[in-house]
Amino acid sequence: MSQAFAEQFATNLYYDRIFDRDAAKILPGEYYFTHKDMLIVTVLGSCVAACIRDRVTGIGGMNHFMLPYSGDADNPVSASMRYGTYAMEVLINDLLKAGAQRSNLEAKVFGGGSVLSGFIAINVGERNACFVLDYLRTEKIRVVAEDLNDIHPRKVYYFPRSGKVLVKKLERLNNNTLANREQDYANRLQTNPVSGTVELF
Repeated sequence: MSQAFAEQFATNLYYDRIFDRDAAKILPGEYYFTHKDMLIVTVLGSCVAACIRDRVTGIGGMNHFMLPYSGDADNPVSASMRYGTYAMEVLINDLLKAGAQRSNLEAKVFGGGSVLSGFIAINVGERNACFVLDYLRTEKIRVVAEDLNDIHPRKVYYFPRSGKVLVKKLERLNNNTLANREQDYANRLQTNPVSGTVELF
C-alpha cells in the first residue's frame, strides 16, 4: 500500500453536545474504532462506510473509503479491489486485536450514492456498494442493515457500543465541501495506486 494512502486512524475527536458523548469524525480514507461508549460520524457521497462491531462486547468501528477507478474493475485482483480489501481488513484486524471475536462481528453498511457528476458514468457509488456487500459475504460477516446507492449524500451517526445507527439523507448541501473532498480523494487514489498487502490477524 502506498504509504500516503494507507488507511489513516481518524484524529478529529470532539465532544458532541447533542448526543452528550465523545465523538470521532472520519473523512475519506480514514477509520476509527473504540471500546468506549462513543459516537462515530461521517458524511458519505459516492464513498461507502462499513460499521462493524462485536455484538457481545460492543467493540466497534467505522471506515470510509472509495474504490479507485481502474479499467479492469471486474478483475477481482485489480488494484481497485485490492484497495477496498485493504480498507476493510485494516478496520477488522484492529477490532480483533482490541478483543473482538470474529464470530461475533456484525456490519451495517452505508453510502455509494450517485452524487458526483463526473463519476455517474462509471458507477463509482454502485461499484463501492457492491464491493462492500461482496466482501462481507465472503468473510461471513453478517450484514444486519444497509442503506446503499440512491442519489443523496448521507450523514451517518454510529454508536458502536449499542450498534445503533442514525442516517440523515442530505437532500440539499449548503456548499461543495463533500463533492470537493471526495473528488480530491478519488484523484489521489488514482495517482497513488495500492501496491502492498495487509497481514491478516
